[in-house]
Amino acid sequence: MRSAVGALMLIVVAVFFVSFENQERVERHDTLSAYGFFTGSLKSLNPAAHVIPYTVNTPLFSNYAEKSRFVIVPKGQKAVYNDSIAFDLPVGTILIKNFYYPLDFRNPDKGKKVIETRLLVHQSTGWEAWPYIWDEEQTEATYDAAGDTKTISYVDKNGKKITTPYVVPNKNQCKGCHIRDGKMKPIGVSARQLNGNYNYSARTENQLIYWQRQGLIDALPAQEQIPALAVWGDVRNTDLNHRARSYLDANCAHCHSRKGPANTSGLFLDIQETDRAHLGVNKSPIAAGRGAGDLQYDIVPGQPHKSILVYRMKTNDPAIAMPEIGREQIDKEGVALIEEWIKKNTF
Repeated sequence: MRSAVGALMLIVVAVFFVSFENQERVERHDTLSAYGFFTGSLKSLNPAAHVIPYTVNTPLFSNYAEKSRFVIVPKGQKAVYNDSIAFDLPVGTILIKNFYYPLDFRNPDKGKKVIETRLLVHQSTGWEAWPYIWDEEQTEATYDAAGDTKTISYVDKNGKKITTPYVVPNKNQCKGCHIRDGKMKPIGVSARQLNGNYNYSARTENQLIYWQRQGLIDALPAQEQIPALAVWGDVRNTDLNHRARSYLDANCAHCHSRKGPANTSGLFLDIQETDRAHLGVNKSPIAAGRGAGDLQYDIVPGQPHKSILVYRMKTNDPAIAMPEIGREQIDKEGVALIEEWIKKNTF
């Protein structure tokens, strides 16, 4: 009986990838395991040979969740390089992002609990978001367009046990961050996020060079010409402005940019922005309501306590907090970075 079931699963996965490599429409499955992305125990998140792992220089803060990221590019196809926005990925590309918590952040070897897996799938009609929620047994993740709220427990880096709500966004909420020029698009698969090293099984290598060697991306410029975000939490990097701007780019600019859904605010926090007023310096909010907290300007040089930007980062009030989606906890380290940046007036 087991051999028959195993043979059936192999046929299903084989049919899926034949269609995938021919760039036909990628079919959505009810369970994550049905795609064949991972080998062995599903919760190990050990990628199959055709599934390429990657990381980003500065990740979006998501309630202290860790993330593992993977990409599948159709056979014979390539991403198109762009130095300012996310790469143009071919139809049939699948982006996979798993959100999980180590049981004990002081010792990740004790195990982890995976909460959700988000797929971004490039169909001929555009990008689609498919959210999957993991069961308590950590044996399967099931498609759930409605989202959910989970209670998460873990031990943090200081040895404190944390119990907190974790909101899995619904399918439509994914668009809140992934809209650019009115269309749903990826965010993190960009030159400035991928221009960094990854520890592949054979060796450590710059991700973009690896992608080029694997035939996943078209011609790259000289490496010194490729932009890179800072690893914002690396305090050995003494360029405070680059660290802070990288943090804002990763956490805010998907909305707060000239082509993002918050473009009417006039507050643009992408790392390419050079206009100090649009960066928020001595800029009054257009329509913040309670979000301004009786403060006058988005950024007051030298005075983080008078800056709306910091005020909104330091609250959990849903009517005030920024980002609006995907945050139930305050990023204390991120807040400290932005406070120092404003205090030292390094922008």
